[in-house]
Amino acid sequence: MNDMEERKVRVAITHGDTNGIGYEIILKTFEDPMMLELCTPIIYGSPKVATYHRNTLKLETPFSIITKAEEAREGKLNMLATFDDEVKVELGTPTPESADAARKALQRAKEDLKLGLYDVLVQAPMVSSNTPDPEDRSLLVMFADDIRIALVTNRLPLKEVAQSISQEKIVEKATLFHTSLMRDFRVNNPRLAVLALNPQSGTEETEIIKPAIEALEKNGIQAYGPYTADDFFGQHQQDYFDGILAMYDDQGNVPFKTLATEFGVKMKTGFPFVITTPDHGPAFDIAGKGEADPASLRHAIYAAIDIFRNRTEYDEPRKNPLPKLYHEKKEEGDKVRFISKKPE
Repeated sequence: MNDMEERKVRVAITHGDTNGIGYEIILKTFEDPMMLELCTPIIYGSPKVATYHRNTLKLETPFSIITKAEEAREGKLNMLATFDDEVKVELGTPTPESADAARKALQRAKEDLKLGLYDVLVQAPMVSSNTPDPEDRSLLVMFADDIRIALVTNRLPLKEVAQSISQEKIVEKATLFHTSLMRDFRVNNPRLAVLALNPQSGTEETEIIKPAIEALEKNGIQAYGPYTADDFFGQHQQDYFDGILAMYDDQGNVPFKTLATEFGVKMKTGFPFVITTPDHGPAFDIAGKGEADPASLRHAIYAAIDIFRNRTEYDEPRKNPLPKLYHEKKEEGDKVRFISKKPE
């Protein structure tokens, strides 16, 4: 029995924007004691703010306060105090203070993730920066049930999308997506649909997207397209593909939110770590009203655990590959039988 089988997966959850619904969906999720049978949760946040939310919402979910991840215990909702600052809670109102509290919790969680103090990270909703990081080589994937949509560009103004798309970028993102489908979702030989940028075929389709698809095919990736989004989704062609690569936010987000009416989850792949988040924001309009549905957060936790296990199973046989039976004898240009020595 390996270590992963002996213990529950350790799931870190950041509290998100403290004036939003983060604590409500966290506390509601762990009202169900079966969740503690599934994983060992570590909430990166503030015990004081958590208590305020719990009292306001009249919830009874118990938690244990810890000061470092190593203190987390199985069977408990572990609340890790990530900062000592007093945070004024103004439910329903986004403030610099509430956004800063979200960033501090996320920063501490990422530091601990790099140290290997837990297994996967789930982020409760926070307001993201509108400025994309040019150094970010990851890929945003949205998924629910059998639909998975990834974005070539993310958080860009529409006027900047066309100039940000290149053949190299599409190949890079599609390759990341292909690997994620195999490794994270255990899809054998994935089929990718690549969407067009324009409503009708234009310069980008003929000079950028089609050559990128051809390059992917040469690399052994089953990529098809480009498909115009209205025809593709209007004719339900998403049913025939394992993943859909959209060119920009609305092209991917609008059909995803339409097709995945519940339990949507987002993840960034291309990192060595598993990081997921619910497919919704802090929902300031309903914060503190007891109306928030925890289903998407619960499924973000389920997904993070599944992906962690899938990656472990996928990577394990590749750590110690079988020795080659043949090697090429270059000077003669033919293949010669290779017999490995038996271990002594």
